[in-house]
Amino acid sequence: MDQQPIEHLVGGGLAIIVPVLIVLVVILPQALRILREYERGVIFRLGKLLGAKGPGIIFLIPIVDKMVRMDLRVVTIDVSKQEIMTRDNVPATVDAVVYFRVINPMDAVVKVENFWKATSLIAQTTLRSVLGQASLDDLLSQRDVINQKLQEIIDRQTEPWGIKVTAVEIKDVALPDSMKRAMAKQAEAERERRAKVVNAEGEFQAAEKMVQAAAMISKEPIALQLRYLQTMREMASEHNTTTFLPLPIDLFSAFLKK
Repeated sequence: MDQQPIEHLVGGGLAIIVPVLIVLVVILPQALRILREYERGVIFRLGKLLGAKGPGIIFLIPIVDKMVRMDLRVVTIDVSKQEIMTRDNVPATVDAVVYFRVINPMDAVVKVENFWKATSLIAQTTLRSVLGQASLDDLLSQRDVINQKLQEIIDRQTEPWGIKVTAVEIKDVALPDSMKRAMAKQAEAERERRAKVVNAEGEFQAAEKMVQAAAMISKEPIALQLRYLQTMREMASEHNTTTFLPLPIDLFSAFLKK
């Protein structure tokens, strides 16, 4: 008599526990979220923005709440190669790298559809416009200044989306082969010009010294005789077949006067 009610109670208990377990298994994953330290969850309740939560455990109302997971780490975008024309009408192919991160998850979700694509497109257009205003020499020698200018412009345009551009780096500048040959000729001509200038400066300094020496000799005629004897000594010290006869300079003084 007692066994039947007990079995009835057990069967009734199982009939209640099993649906509850099924509901927990289905609903609990939807109601519970775990966010890492570098993640934030943007919560929408019936389509209305509630705010950003995290990190840690986040509880949601199933069906009512929706969460968009956002990563706050610095990410990198490779800007594809862009054909540009510099200010001095030189064609070039340039590519760059953009480093940015999300600092306002709510704006990155609500104010722009795809912040990755939007940031990449702005980087491409800004790269073409900024480098088009720079000359080839500035593009090759002042790359740090151009990188800083690119970073400031892109960051100013993406700031309303909650995006912070931390750095922009130009990776490579490819020039046509004809331009490379022209630059090589220009560098060679510049080196030749510098060599000629240095040679001319040396000749000018030597001429100045000779003028000073002539002025000194004119004041002291004995210096010319000493120079003559020194020249004879230098010629005699060499191993050659040159023969010279020393003659007093006084013998030629009468001819010099005439």
